[in-house]
Amino acid sequence: MRKLLVLVVFILCGGYLSAQDVTGQWNGAISIQGMQLRIVLHIEKTEKEYAATFDSPDQGAKGIKIDTLTFSDDKLRFVVNKGRIVYEGSLNANKKIVGTFKQAGQWFPLEFGRETIESDVKLVRSQEPVKPYPYYTEEIKFKNKKAGITLAGTLSLPQKKGKFPVVVLISGSGPQDRDESLLGHKPFLVIADYLTSRGMGVLRFDDRGTFASTGDFSKATTEDFAGDVLAAVNFLKKRGDIDKKHIGLIGHSEGGIIAPMVAAKSPDVSFIVLLAGTGIKGSDLLLLQQELIAKSQGATEAEAKEAVELNRGAYKIIEESKNMEYMKRDLTSYYVSYIGKQPDFKKPEGATDQDIAGEYVKQLTSPWMLFFLQYDPSLILKDVKCPVLVLNGSKDLQVPSKINLEAIRAGLEKGGNMDVTIKEFPNMNHLFQECETGAIEEYAKIDQTVSPIVLNEIAKWLAKEVKK
Repeated sequence: MRKLLVLVVFILCGGYLSAQDVTGQWNGAISIQGMQLRIVLHIEKTEKEYAATFDSPDQGAKGIKIDTLTFSDDKLRFVVNKGRIVYEGSLNANKKIVGTFKQAGQWFPLEFGRETIESDVKLVRSQEPVKPYPYYTEEIKFKNKKAGITLAGTLSLPQKKGKFPVVVLISGSGPQDRDESLLGHKPFLVIADYLTSRGMGVLRFDDRGTFASTGDFSKATTEDFAGDVLAAVNFLKKRGDIDKKHIGLIGHSEGGIIAPMVAAKSPDVSFIVLLAGTGIKGSDLLLLQQELIAKSQGATEAEAKEAVELNRGAYKIIEESKNMEYMKRDLTSYYVSYIGKQPDFKKPEGATDQDIAGEYVKQLTSPWMLFFLQYDPSLILKDVKCPVLVLNGSKDLQVPSKINLEAIRAGLEKGGNMDVTIKEFPNMNHLFQECETGAIEEYAKIDQTVSPIVLNEIAKWLAKEVKK
């Protein structure tokens, strides 16, 4: 679900570095959960200031805009609003920019230099299709009029002329592009290629406020993203090359929460596929996720439980708070008290307990997080009346399989929906890669993007639904 890696939107740098010429390219890398993710910074000088963009090549992201940047007395600070990123660093005598990258309550050392950094992530995967594709593709835009935004994406159809069934792909949490690019993988590109080659149209689009789509991602909730998907369905209904009786949704991770929300509202949705979707309350899911991932990274049973209990206490404050002011005050006190009792707590240079607590509070009180923590997807499942395919991997550490599959089954059955197919695939992770442990560190190391077994299962089920 909520990716515990810092994904898609990373980092940048630039500014007036004394007499140094900082225009051109700077290279850095963040080490996250055993993986090195490169950041390539591009700086240009304007009349009054510097303008900069950055690439995250290991995630397939290019030209990400830097919003604000300041430099004074060799101190550099920049902000990326979409990713809630802040970087603070200093130019040293070795002509390196050394500092700390902060995002969503997490702190990472980050150094920029001029030297090229080699990738330890494979950039081209064996399943990734190569142009020219044996089908028609079209770059499209559609509006979510209620939100006042425009979404951009790609529609792929078996042929340019005809009338075809279609599915909308819905990405997981975090700012995602239309391919759901992650650690050198492009799952949605692979899924779209597989399905379109077998007669199914596919629409995939950039999340609001990311890449070519407009809007403000940082202020959006899961419910807002559901509105974007509904706008995609309405867009497809108006096209002459779409079989309007067969418009479906495929949601991965958070997308597996969004798909039922849309299907429950819109009779135009004919069927949905939930890939690693959730069926339990958000706060309960995150506690399970945190414990499993901590253990996969070498934490002891006691250490994992301590982390879970810390978060459980924070979630309780959120649930019981009467307003935002009290919530932020109580959460800040809670974290300051905890940090003060940890003699071995590692703090970035110059950071106070209040600073660190403030970063945690910002993460927990974002619109997305507040909605997600308190949302129970099982409550909407009873209103889903269309056919549903539910898939999960047995080694998924982000959305634990058995508890969520059972909750989804129970929610659908409560509403009387018996047209439900549920499958758990052995030895597959959150991305449906065939894996050994399911640990996040494996994602980049596995060449496979999506298991052919899962792709075939989806395609067969969709073909059966279209024939109905």
